[in-house]
Amino acid sequence: MPDQIAPTLTLIGFGEAGSAFARAAGWEGAVRTWDVLPERRSAASAAEALAGSPLVLSLVTADQALAAAQEYARFLAPGALWCDMNSVAPQTKRRSAQAIEAAGGSYVDVAVLAPVEPGRLAVPLLIAGAAADKAKAALRDAGFTNLRVVGAQVGKASAIKLVRSIMVKGIEALTAEMMMAAHVAGVTDEVLTSLDASDQSLGWDQRADYNLDRMLVHGERRSAEMYEASEMLRDLGISPIMTEGTVQWQEGLGLLGIADPPEGHCAKLAAITATPEFKNGIQ
Repeated sequence: MPDQIAPTLTLIGFGEAGSAFARAAGWEGAVRTWDVLPERRSAASAAEALAGSPLVLSLVTADQALAAAQEYARFLAPGALWCDMNSVAPQTKRRSAQAIEAAGGSYVDVAVLAPVEPGRLAVPLLIAGAAADKAKAALRDAGFTNLRVVGAQVGKASAIKLVRSIMVKGIEALTAEMMMAAHVAGVTDEVLTSLDASDQSLGWDQRADYNLDRMLVHGERRSAEMYEASEMLRDLGISPIMTEGTVQWQEGLGLLGIADPPEGHCAKLAAITATPEFKNGIQ
Protein backbone atom coordinates (compact mmCIF):
# COMPACT_ATOMS: atom_id res chain seq x y z
CA MET A 1 0.00 0.00 0.00
CA PRO A 2 1.43 3.40 -0.93
CA ASP A 3 2.84 5.60 1.81
CA GLN A 4 0.16 8.26 1.24
CA ILE A 5 -2.42 5.90 2.76
CA ALA A 6 -0.94 6.55 6.20
CA PRO A 7 -2.68 9.87 6.94
CA THR A 8 -5.81 9.14 4.87
CA LEU A 9 -7.44 6.16 6.56
CA THR A 10 -8.74 5.56 10.07
CA LEU A 11 -10.28 2.36 11.39
CA ILE A 12 -12.77 2.64 14.25
CA GLY A 13 -12.78 -0.89 15.62
CA PHE A 14 -9.75 -3.05 14.97
CA GLY A 15 -11.10 -6.54 15.57
CA GLU A 16 -11.46 -9.42 13.12
CA ALA A 17 -12.63 -7.37 10.12
CA GLY A 18 -10.30 -4.41 10.54
CA SER A 19 -7.22 -6.53 11.15
CA ALA A 20 -8.06 -8.81 8.21
CA PHE A 21 -8.39 -5.84 5.87
CA ALA A 22 -5.18 -4.32 7.22
CA ARG A 23 -3.17 -7.52 6.69
CA ALA A 24 -4.47 -7.97 3.15
CA ALA A 25 -3.76 -4.38 2.13
CA GLY A 26 -0.51 -3.93 4.00
CA TRP A 27 -2.04 -1.17 6.15
CA GLU A 28 -0.60 -2.50 9.41
CA GLY A 29 1.39 0.26 11.01
CA ALA A 30 0.32 2.66 8.26
CA VAL A 31 -3.20 3.59 9.37
CA ARG A 32 -4.69 5.08 12.50
CA THR A 33 -6.77 2.73 14.60
CA TRP A 34 -9.07 3.28 17.56
CA ASP A 35 -10.70 0.47 19.52
CA VAL A 36 -12.27 -0.14 22.91
CA LEU A 37 -9.27 -2.37 23.66
CA PRO A 38 -6.13 -0.30 24.35
CA GLU A 39 -3.81 -2.84 22.71
CA ARG A 40 -5.59 -2.32 19.39
CA ARG A 41 -5.09 1.45 19.34
CA SER A 42 -2.44 3.26 17.34
CA ALA A 43 -3.43 6.70 18.64
CA ALA A 44 -3.52 8.25 22.08
CA SER A 45 -7.15 9.29 21.66
CA ALA A 46 -10.09 9.01 19.30
CA ALA A 47 -9.58 12.67 18.40
CA GLU A 48 -5.98 11.97 17.38
CA ALA A 49 -7.03 8.90 15.38
CA LEU A 50 -9.59 10.90 13.40
CA ALA A 51 -7.80 14.22 13.04
CA GLY A 52 -7.56 15.22 9.38
CA SER A 53 -8.50 11.75 8.09
CA PRO A 54 -10.75 11.93 5.00
CA LEU A 55 -11.75 8.24 5.11
CA VAL A 56 -13.02 6.40 8.18
CA LEU A 57 -14.17 2.78 8.32
CA SER A 58 -16.48 2.01 11.23
CA LEU A 59 -15.99 -1.69 12.05
CA VAL A 60 -17.36 -2.01 15.57
CA THR A 61 -19.95 -4.52 16.81
CA ALA A 62 -23.54 -4.02 15.66
CA ASP A 63 -24.71 -2.91 19.10
CA GLN A 64 -22.05 -0.16 19.20
CA ALA A 65 -22.42 1.24 15.67
CA LEU A 66 -24.77 4.09 16.57
CA ALA A 67 -22.86 4.96 19.74
CA ALA A 68 -19.59 5.12 17.80
CA ALA A 69 -21.07 7.51 15.23
CA GLN A 70 -22.56 9.72 17.93
CA GLU A 71 -19.42 9.73 20.06
CA TYR A 72 -16.78 10.29 17.39
CA ALA A 73 -18.61 12.53 14.90
CA ARG A 74 -17.26 15.63 16.65
CA PHE A 75 -13.68 14.63 15.83
CA LEU A 76 -14.19 14.24 12.07
CA ALA A 77 -12.47 16.42 9.53
CA PRO A 78 -14.94 18.50 7.45
CA GLY A 79 -16.40 16.33 4.69
CA ALA A 80 -14.71 13.17 5.94
CA LEU A 81 -16.30 9.94 4.70
CA TRP A 82 -17.67 7.84 7.55
CA CYS A 83 -18.16 4.39 6.00
CA ASP A 84 -20.44 2.49 8.36
CA MET A 85 -19.65 -1.16 7.56
CA ASN A 86 -21.57 -2.58 10.51
CA SER A 87 -24.54 -4.93 10.14
CA VAL A 88 -27.33 -2.80 11.60
CA ALA A 89 -30.90 -1.95 10.68
CA PRO A 90 -31.58 0.76 8.08
CA GLN A 91 -33.17 3.00 10.70
CA THR A 92 -30.07 2.63 12.90
CA LYS A 93 -27.89 3.70 9.98
CA ARG A 94 -30.11 6.70 9.33
CA ARG A 95 -29.75 7.77 12.97
CA SER A 96 -25.98 7.40 12.68
CA ALA A 97 -26.07 9.46 9.48
CA GLN A 98 -27.80 12.29 11.33
CA ALA A 99 -24.98 12.41 13.89
CA ILE A 100 -22.20 12.30 11.30
CA GLU A 101 -23.74 14.85 8.96
CA ALA A 102 -24.66 17.24 11.78
CA ALA A 103 -20.94 17.32 12.59
CA GLY A 104 -19.97 18.09 8.99
CA GLY A 105 -19.01 14.59 7.90
CA SER A 106 -20.34 12.52 5.00
CA TYR A 107 -22.11 9.35 6.05
CA VAL A 108 -21.94 6.23 3.85
CA ASP A 109 -23.99 3.06 4.32
CA VAL A 110 -21.78 0.08 3.46
CA ALA A 111 -22.94 -3.54 3.64
CA VAL A 112 -20.43 -6.39 3.79
CA LEU A 113 -22.08 -9.31 2.02
CA ALA A 114 -19.73 -12.17 2.94
CA PRO A 115 -17.31 -13.18 5.72
CA VAL A 116 -14.17 -11.02 5.73
CA GLU A 117 -12.16 -14.25 5.78
CA PRO A 118 -11.18 -15.44 3.28
CA GLY A 119 -12.55 -12.64 1.07
CA ARG A 120 -10.65 -9.78 2.71
CA LEU A 121 -10.34 -6.91 0.21
CA ALA A 122 -12.34 -8.85 -2.39
CA VAL A 123 -15.33 -9.22 -0.08
CA PRO A 124 -18.48 -7.84 -1.80
CA LEU A 125 -19.39 -4.35 -0.56
CA LEU A 126 -22.68 -2.57 -1.29
CA ILE A 127 -22.58 1.21 -0.91
CA ALA A 128 -25.46 3.66 -0.43
CA GLY A 129 -25.82 7.32 0.44
CA ALA A 130 -25.39 10.74 -1.09
CA ALA A 131 -21.60 10.30 -1.06
CA ALA A 132 -21.71 6.71 -2.37
CA ASP A 133 -19.78 7.39 -5.58
CA LYS A 134 -17.09 9.31 -3.73
CA ALA A 135 -16.85 6.53 -1.16
CA LYS A 136 -16.58 3.89 -3.88
CA ALA A 137 -13.56 5.69 -5.35
CA ALA A 138 -11.95 6.12 -1.93
CA LEU A 139 -12.50 2.48 -0.99
CA ARG A 140 -11.07 1.34 -4.30
CA ASP A 141 -8.00 3.50 -3.70
CA ALA A 142 -7.67 1.87 -0.28
CA GLY A 143 -7.52 -1.56 -1.91
CA PHE A 144 -11.09 -2.91 -1.98
CA THR A 145 -11.94 -4.55 -5.30
CA ASN A 146 -15.58 -5.70 -5.19
CA LEU A 147 -17.68 -2.54 -4.88
CA ARG A 148 -21.20 -1.67 -6.05
CA VAL A 149 -23.28 1.46 -5.48
CA VAL A 150 -26.94 0.57 -4.87
CA GLY A 151 -28.44 4.04 -4.43
CA ALA A 152 -28.35 7.41 -2.74
CA GLN A 153 -30.63 6.48 0.16
CA VAL A 154 -28.92 5.61 3.45
CA GLY A 155 -30.25 2.27 4.64
CA LYS A 156 -30.68 0.59 1.26
CA ALA A 157 -27.39 -1.32 1.42
CA SER A 158 -28.16 -2.36 4.98
CA ALA A 159 -31.65 -3.52 4.00
CA ILE A 160 -30.22 -5.77 1.28
CA LYS A 161 -27.72 -7.23 3.74
CA LEU A 162 -30.19 -7.86 6.57
CA VAL A 163 -32.98 -9.28 4.45
CA ARG A 164 -30.40 -11.67 3.01
CA SER A 165 -29.15 -12.45 6.54
CA ILE A 166 -32.63 -13.51 7.64
CA MET A 167 -32.19 -16.50 5.33
CA VAL A 168 -28.45 -17.14 5.79
CA LYS A 169 -28.35 -16.89 9.59
CA GLY A 170 -31.80 -18.39 9.89
CA ILE A 171 -30.65 -21.55 8.11
CA GLU A 172 -27.75 -21.75 10.55
CA ALA A 173 -30.08 -21.35 13.54
CA LEU A 174 -32.51 -23.97 12.21
CA THR A 175 -29.50 -26.25 11.66
CA ALA A 176 -28.53 -25.86 15.31
CA GLU A 177 -32.06 -26.60 16.52
CA MET A 178 -32.34 -29.63 14.23
CA MET A 179 -28.93 -31.01 15.18
CA MET A 180 -29.52 -30.59 18.92
CA ALA A 181 -32.76 -32.55 18.62
CA ALA A 182 -31.21 -35.22 16.40
CA HIS A 183 -28.21 -35.63 18.72
CA VAL A 184 -30.27 -35.96 21.89
CA ALA A 185 -32.77 -38.31 20.17
CA GLY A 186 -29.94 -40.45 18.79
CA VAL A 187 -31.06 -40.14 15.17
CA THR A 188 -28.41 -37.82 13.70
CA ASP A 189 -27.13 -40.08 10.93
CA GLU A 190 -30.62 -41.02 9.82
CA VAL A 191 -31.78 -37.40 9.70
CA LEU A 192 -28.73 -36.24 7.72
CA THR A 193 -29.03 -39.13 5.28
CA SER A 194 -32.70 -38.31 4.75
CA LEU A 195 -31.89 -34.66 4.05
CA ASP A 196 -29.11 -35.64 1.65
CA ALA A 197 -31.57 -37.74 -0.30
CA SER A 198 -33.74 -34.69 -0.97
CA ASP A 199 -30.96 -32.12 -1.58
CA GLN A 200 -27.76 -33.03 -3.41
CA SER A 201 -26.20 -29.54 -3.58
CA LEU A 202 -24.10 -30.08 -0.44
CA GLY A 203 -24.02 -33.00 1.93
CA TRP A 204 -25.80 -32.24 5.18
CA ASP A 205 -22.93 -33.74 7.13
CA GLN A 206 -20.76 -30.90 5.81
CA ARG A 207 -23.50 -28.27 5.94
CA ALA A 208 -24.40 -29.00 9.55
CA ASP A 209 -20.73 -28.94 10.59
CA TYR A 210 -20.15 -25.63 8.81
CA ASN A 211 -23.28 -23.96 10.22
CA LEU A 212 -22.49 -25.02 13.78
CA ASP A 213 -18.92 -23.81 13.38
CA ARG A 214 -20.05 -20.34 12.25
CA MET A 215 -22.39 -20.00 15.22
CA LEU A 216 -19.92 -21.19 17.85
CA VAL A 217 -17.21 -18.83 16.61
CA HIS A 218 -19.29 -15.82 15.56
CA GLY A 219 -22.66 -16.32 17.28
CA GLU A 220 -22.48 -13.26 19.53
CA ARG A 221 -21.76 -10.90 16.64
CA ARG A 222 -24.32 -12.61 14.44
CA SER A 223 -27.01 -12.43 17.11
CA ALA A 224 -26.48 -8.66 17.32
CA GLU A 225 -26.88 -8.44 13.55
CA MET A 226 -30.06 -10.52 13.63
CA TYR A 227 -31.47 -8.39 16.44
CA GLU A 228 -31.08 -5.47 14.05
CA ALA A 229 -32.83 -7.56 11.39
CA SER A 230 -35.74 -8.12 13.76
CA GLU A 231 -35.93 -4.38 14.39
CA MET A 232 -36.03 -3.82 10.63
CA LEU A 233 -38.89 -6.30 10.27
CA ARG A 234 -40.88 -4.54 12.98
CA ASP A 235 -40.25 -1.24 11.23
CA LEU A 236 -41.69 -2.86 8.09
CA GLY A 237 -44.76 -4.06 9.98
CA ILE A 238 -43.67 -7.72 9.95
CA SER A 239 -43.56 -9.90 13.07
CA PRO A 240 -40.00 -11.33 13.38
CA ILE A 241 -41.02 -14.70 14.80
CA MET A 242 -38.34 -16.82 13.10
CA THR A 243 -35.72 -14.09 13.27
CA GLU A 244 -36.09 -13.74 17.05
CA GLY A 245 -35.47 -17.47 17.33
CA THR A 246 -32.36 -17.04 15.22
CA VAL A 247 -31.17 -14.32 17.62
CA GLN A 248 -31.54 -16.70 20.56
CA TRP A 249 -29.77 -19.64 18.93
CA GLN A 250 -26.91 -17.54 17.55
CA GLU A 251 -26.37 -15.87 20.92
CA GLY A 252 -26.82 -19.10 22.88
CA LEU A 253 -24.14 -20.97 20.96
CA GLY A 254 -21.86 -17.96 20.69
CA LEU A 255 -21.85 -17.48 24.46
CA LEU A 256 -20.73 -21.06 25.15
CA GLY A 257 -17.11 -19.98 24.75
CA ILE A 258 -16.17 -22.71 22.26
CA ALA A 259 -14.02 -20.36 20.22
CA ASP A 260 -11.96 -23.13 18.58
CA PRO A 261 -14.55 -25.81 17.76
CA PRO A 262 -13.42 -29.39 17.18
CA GLU A 263 -13.62 -30.88 13.68
CA GLY A 264 -16.85 -32.58 12.68
CA HIS A 265 -20.44 -32.08 13.78
CA CYS A 266 -20.33 -35.06 16.18
CA ALA A 267 -17.43 -33.54 18.11
CA LYS A 268 -19.07 -30.11 18.08
CA LEU A 269 -22.36 -31.49 19.39
CA ALA A 270 -20.53 -33.42 22.12
CA ALA A 271 -18.77 -30.20 23.18
CA ILE A 272 -22.02 -28.23 23.12
CA THR A 273 -24.07 -30.77 25.08
CA ALA A 274 -21.33 -31.10 27.70
CA THR A 275 -21.62 -27.44 28.70
CA PRO A 276 -23.53 -26.37 31.82
CA GLU A 277 -25.46 -23.92 29.63
CA PHE A 278 -26.87 -26.75 27.53
CA LYS A 279 -27.71 -28.86 30.58
CA ASN A 280 -29.53 -25.86 32.10
CA GLY A 281 -31.37 -25.05 28.88
CA ILE A 282 -29.32 -23.13 26.32
CA GLN A 283 -32.14 -20.69 25.67
